[in-house]
Amino acid sequence: MGEIQEVQLQIKCQESKEVTAAKTGSEEPTSKSTTKGSKDYNWWFRVTVYAFLLISGQSVATLLGELYYDKGGNSKWMATFVQSSGFPVLFIPLIVVKIYLTPQTSSTTTITTIPSASAWTLALLYISLGVLIAGNGMLYSYGLLYLPVSTYSLLCATQLVFNAIFSFFINSQKFTAFIFNSLILLTISVVLLAIDPEGSSNSTTISEGKYVIGFICTLSASAGYSLLLSLTQLSFEKVIKKETISTVLEMSISTSVVSTCTCLVGLFATGDWRRLKNELSEYGEGSVSYVMTLVWIAVTWQVSSVGILGLVFEASSLFSNVISTLGLPIVPIFSVIFFHDKLDGVKIVAMLLSLSGFVSYIYQHYLDDCKAKETRAVDDKNEEKC
Repeated sequence: MGEIQEVQLQIKCQESKEVTAAKTGSEEPTSKSTTKGSKDYNWWFRVTVYAFLLISGQSVATLLGELYYDKGGNSKWMATFVQSSGFPVLFIPLIVVKIYLTPQTSSTTTITTIPSASAWTLALLYISLGVLIAGNGMLYSYGLLYLPVSTYSLLCATQLVFNAIFSFFINSQKFTAFIFNSLILLTISVVLLAIDPEGSSNSTTISEGKYVIGFICTLSASAGYSLLLSLTQLSFEKVIKKETISTVLEMSISTSVVSTCTCLVGLFATGDWRRLKNELSEYGEGSVSYVMTLVWIAVTWQVSSVGILGLVFEASSLFSNVISTLGLPIVPIFSVIFFHDKLDGVKIVAMLLSLSGFVSYIYQHYLDDCKAKETRAVDDKNEEKC
């Protein structure tokens, strides 16, 4: 029996060597014991940076968008336009990455052996995603116009529910008890806001009809945003197939260009551009503040988009959405301070439920990470025996 087990172990070792050789393009397996720790730390560092970009960019952009409407701005097309028009600022980090990081990434065999998608395929991909971004941005603009920023932010938490559904069908995401618990808590938080519009909106400035429109538009935008993340993850895996930071920046720039052009067409086709001059002159904080508000909205949304795509690239669309949801409770707190929104009992309960749903998902991610580490430990022991 001992000889049989030894033969079986040798066979497993040989198979492991063949798999490793196929991945590395070499006949000899590489030692992972010296590099695994550094790779793990590098991965967590990149995820932390992307998460910071997403949370900070999303929070500041949402608050500035509310400031734009609060001080007299009313153009939905302009509010949608600035969500993607800040892409020129990304050329600076893209150039830096191309100069300093491309030689390092291009030297790895895993990247050079993967065939790149054709230019037509990438063009079709970027156009499709860019148009979806523009349409989704318009829905968000309506939601932010007709809802208090605190209610708007809490409704955006539903994107995690939609993303879990899309991830299940598009990205083969597995559901667990903790994920189901997260979805249920987030759903309840939204229902609370839906059945109490008087407590969630300022009745002196927002009519019930507009509240319903804003509610529906924000929910639709959350669904569209979740679909966009799932399709982005699928694009990274099936079409782009490149593991570089420049890929994240290139996708963000390309889709933003398409979205910006789409918004420009809508801005001129609807005649909305004719009202911009009056909007500039009548803005509550002056013309300079009007321009700077729009500029910084554009910049911060691009910062957020890099964080979104980076987390999709490094982890998954659902993980990216979880981090995005984590940043949502920050906005209502600042909205109470800067815009004097009401933070009544319904909103507090909804916020706590949203946070509980987020914690439930993060705990599931922690369990998955522990399981993955145990699997890697077993693989390392088998390699040492080989």
